[in-house]
Formats: sequence, structure tokens, C-alpha cells
Amino acid sequence: MEHQVLHWITQYGYLAIFVLLVFGIVGLPVPDETLLTFSGFLVFKGSFSLPLAFVAALAGSLGGITVSYTLGRTFGLKAIHRYGRYIHLTEEHVEKAHAWFARVGHWGLTFGYFVPGLRHLTAYAAGMSDVEPPQFALFAYSGGCLWVATFLSLGYFLGDRWQAVEKNIDGYLKIVALALLILAAAYLLWRILRARRSRAKNK
Repeated sequence: MEHQVLHWITQYGYLAIFVLLVFGIVGLPVPDETLLTFSGFLVFKGSFSLPLAFVAALAGSLGGITVSYTLGRTFGLKAIHRYGRYIHLTEEHVEKAHAWFARVGHWGLTFGYFVPGLRHLTAYAAGMSDVEPPQFALFAYSGGCLWVATFLSLGYFLGDRWQAVEKNIDGYLKIVALALLILAAAYLLWRILRARRSRAKNK
């Protein structure tokens, strides 16, 4: 699948970046990080324009996550029961994402992009949690912008070494995900302690 994706990008350019990322974010098995890193490499080689590659990747990412959010908000678990098997998505997956979203709140939409297997699930969870569209757009779209910029930059600055590093991306992402979870837990603990202090002062 990975070799086919890279071939499509080479052959169809920006359109392939856009379409593949829409499908990848919705839940189809597209190697999103590899796609973005390879696109950054093609910018390094001079085959792609950086602004156009960024716009195509960002539009695909935001389009895909908006579709996921809309499905979750409109149909909820009914959509998962009916169509989940086509994108390898089960009710159990969404329930886990829903619990994760409940713990870290809207920041899950922003940093969920960097957590393997969660970027599209958090959008479904946000939709089913009735997160309002402006809030969803603020957190999800800013996360998409950060995610796209990170991996395009990675491919650009690594140049010919991009494949050697890309093989270890999953490991790096797991470390990043763990760090983000620790930071989220620390932030929630700080808020709880601050609320308790405020209540104690008001008594």
C-alpha cells in the first residue's frame, strides 16, 4: 500500500495528496505520515511547490476530519454500525476514543493527529459529544495545520535521508503521544488542585 501511495503522489501530484489524506483521515488504511514526509521530500527535490503542497495537504486533512466529525454528529454510533466495517472502524474503537476525548477535552482534537490510530476517531467522538462546530474547527483545524507543517518540514529538512527516519516514525509518535498524555494529565491535575484551593478560600 505504501509503495502505491508514493506512486500516486508522484504521478498525480497535489490532487493525490488531497484525496489520499481525505480518505486517510476518515479511516482508510493510508500511511498519512509517510505521505506527508514524502511530499516534503519532493519539495526538497524541487518537484513540488511548498505552498501548493501545504495547501493540498491541509485541505485534505481538514476535509477528512470534517467528514468524520459530521458523521459522528449526524449519525453517531448508527453510522459506525452501518459503515464502520468499510473503514475498519468498530464501536469499541470509537468508545475508547470517546473516553480519551472526555479525559483530555478539546485538546484531543488538536494533538490527536500525532497519536497513531486516533486522529480520525477523536473527530467521531467530538461529533457524538455534540461539540459545537466553531469549537471543533478551532481545535481540530489548528491541530491539522500543525501536523501537516511538522511532517512536510520533516521530509524537506531530512532530504534524501527521509526514508531512513520515516521507518522509525511510529516509534517517535508513540513517544510523543506518551509525552502529550503526561502533559494532559499534569494539566488536569493542576486544574483540579487550583479549583480545590479556590473553594477552600471561598469557605
